[in-house]
Amino acid sequence: MPWAEQSAQSFGITIEDYLLPTHGRIQLISPEGALLPVEEQGSTPGHEYPMPDHETLLNAYRQLVIGRRVNDQNHALVRQGRMAVYPSSHGQEASEVAAALCLDARDWLFPTYRDTVAVLARGVAPLDVMTSFRGDWHCGYDPIEHRTAAQSTPLTTQLLHAVGLAQAARLKGEDTVVLGMVGDGGTSEGDFHEALNFAAVFKLPVIFFVQNNKYAISVPIAKQTAAPSIAHKAVGYGVAGERVDGNDLAALLAVLGRAVSLCREGGGPFLVEADTYRMQAHTNADDATRYRHDEEVAEWQHKDPLKRMRSYLTEANVLNDDVETEITEAAENVARGLREAMSVQPELHPLELFDHVYTVQTPQLAAQRAQLAEELEREGAGS
Repeated sequence: MPWAEQSAQSFGITIEDYLLPTHGRIQLISPEGALLPVEEQGSTPGHEYPMPDHETLLNAYRQLVIGRRVNDQNHALVRQGRMAVYPSSHGQEASEVAAALCLDARDWLFPTYRDTVAVLARGVAPLDVMTSFRGDWHCGYDPIEHRTAAQSTPLTTQLLHAVGLAQAARLKGEDTVVLGMVGDGGTSEGDFHEALNFAAVFKLPVIFFVQNNKYAISVPIAKQTAAPSIAHKAVGYGVAGERVDGNDLAALLAVLGRAVSLCREGGGPFLVEADTYRMQAHTNADDATRYRHDEEVAEWQHKDPLKRMRSYLTEANVLNDDVETEITEAAENVARGLREAMSVQPELHPLELFDHVYTVQTPQLAAQRAQLAEELEREGAGS
């Protein structure tokens, strides 16, 4: 029996109901921070999601606050000229925190250039995460140590890498789940199709996590696809799809958490679409006022994931003034440390540019390295 049919039978539903996303989207907490009644959570048979426990939510909220503070700090650092470029995820932090926290230490994360908060939540030091954004030649951290790939600037190539690693892990007998992050614009790339098709055919434990923030730079989602949702694309590959409120941290943890569990049991791959919004410009080089209106941005401010989770945890007596103060101070310490570190000019070693291009340098590269070394030595002698 095909793997998707086995998963459908385990939930007592048809294969069509298993593969297609739930009617609407999964949402557990309202924008005002109230727990929604079960009938309003968007669940259907086989698509029910339990509420994460308070300890899990508080830990995720801590990462959410830190992520927001780092986003805003980096926005300021770019304007001060201390960082070359920064693609802010202000407003999308819940999706990124959930993507990191749903994985175990044995699993792998493949982020995009916008997923700084996810990389931070995987335990990478803030300065190391920002290394590439200040214009260095490397990503700043060891991907193998953190089981987190370098943030990918080319659109959607990271999904092919994610699928390749999942296949390699399976061949080696490793119990690894891989989560590849991508934006709505990336779903228009051919690599998206190739990665999904390969993962489905070989039944790989990969979660394709789409942060639909409504714009591929300036191109709105309506001009990218005519599908009812990005999650509906999954069924064409024989992959299960789900759509979730991308500003509802609890719903994200529940949906991605179950996807990870099912992948580990052999029930993957999955396509999860997070319905969210990019509050700030695409990068500091973008003028978002040219393609969207202030009224649209204001509407999404009401759905802010940080305010929503703070309201829920406060009402549940999990978050009080003392805990909130401690979390805020921790976030400020991270921002302060990042600000101070970014104010120090890094020591540059130009010859490092040649050290990791090939395992064995080509004659041409060796000649170029020797030429640069000679020029540097001549300049040093002249000073």
